[in-house]
Amino acid sequence: MKRDLLSLQDLKNNELVELLELTEQLKQDCHQLNNQLKGKTVALVFQKPSNRTRVSFEVGVFQLGGNCLYLGPDEINLGVRESTADVAKTLSRYLDGIVARTFTHQDVIDLAQHASVPIINGLSDLFHPCQALADLFSIREKFGKTEGLTLAFVGDGNNVCHSLLLGCAKVGINMNVATPPNYEPQKDIVAIAQKYAKETGAKITLTHSAQDAVKKSDIIYSDVWVSMGQEEESVKRLKDFAGYQINADLARSANKDYIFMHCLPAHRGQEVTTDIIDGPHSIVFDQAENRLHTQKAILIFLLAEKP
Repeated sequence: MKRDLLSLQDLKNNELVELLELTEQLKQDCHQLNNQLKGKTVALVFQKPSNRTRVSFEVGVFQLGGNCLYLGPDEINLGVRESTADVAKTLSRYLDGIVARTFTHQDVIDLAQHASVPIINGLSDLFHPCQALADLFSIREKFGKTEGLTLAFVGDGNNVCHSLLLGCAKVGINMNVATPPNYEPQKDIVAIAQKYAKETGAKITLTHSAQDAVKKSDIIYSDVWVSMGQEEESVKRLKDFAGYQINADLARSANKDYIFMHCLPAHRGQEVTTDIIDGPHSIVFDQAENRLHTQKAILIFLLAEKP
């Protein structure tokens, strides 16, 4: 039976931990040949431009011995040139897996419903599970653990925030989310994360105070205030988020050995100052590298032949 990765809800807690352990192994052995996807072809069906997601998946598939095809909006315009169902059914006859990067999460759901091969959510408006898995691995890599740490997410309650809520709760990381009013993460997703948190002992706190969220935190996490598709809201968003910039003054209230994380691309001078993102606490490029290793683990988990 095929498995999809549309959100971190699709992974049991032990499976998530196993993926992090596999990622560690793959990173240590990154210069060794690995043919676990030999003879398999994966397509990247992207409605949005991409740097890290596209390159890390293309390189990852290649390093695992497989083939990768990029199908951008000019080739496949889901639901416009052809129905999403027909695209899913057709591509399933050619491919062994599909990575989808879409505007709406419903497109990812529709692909998974109609495809007979695994679907990986490379980003949707609701979730970004691949990013969150790389983030959790990066945290574990830096601290040697996840349980008992506190992550402060400051900014928009967006797709990255949603996936981090689920992922942190599953591995025992406390999460403080600070957003302006009306930019909170979706209540139903918070409720699911709260359920996971009860199982692991993690705590989830929502606030409108960046200072309260960051105080005594181990990880400060920031993301852009204006995502792709929200450009018309730029003026309003920049005004609403003005008090949520990660800067030296705010970071002083975090623990001394805190790390700064950002999924990139970053807008220096908006959500984060240059001295923070390029400073000694920042691990943003370790995060970016770890996308490659984590996504190789995902590909093996979903596509490789089981012994």
